[in-house]
Amino acid sequence: MTKPSMLGVAALCLMSVTCGGGKSSPTMPSGPAGATIHIPVGASPLTTTAYVPNPVNVQVGATVTWVNDDNVPHTSTSSSGGWDSGNLPPGGRFNFTFRSAGSFNYLCLVHPNMVGTVNVQ
Repeated sequence: MTKPSMLGVAALCLMSVTCGGGKSSPTMPSGPAGATIHIPVGASPLTTTAYVPNPVNVQVGATVTWVNDDNVPHTSTSSSGGWDSGNLPPGGRFNFTFRSAGSFNYLCLVHPNMVGTVNVQ
């Protein structure tokens, strides 16, 4: 094979690899936008900053993430038994995906007067 022919074959192979050989991958549909709720430093039932933001509004199928930015443990626990994060240490995270519409109240089991609401439409 001549040098120009070898270069042509190499270029064709490279195009096949980088272009996927003409095949395309299916695009996965993305789910509803989720939300992140922060438990700020100094969170307590005596302030309005126990969970931020509060309330949260999401669509059915969205995942809500709670992040403990405080320096003591907290929980995100459904008032109706739907979920329980367990103790979230400082820096801890908890995710929950809402599969049905409704208004869902939650609290911190460590500090029961810390409450929040997730509204799912």
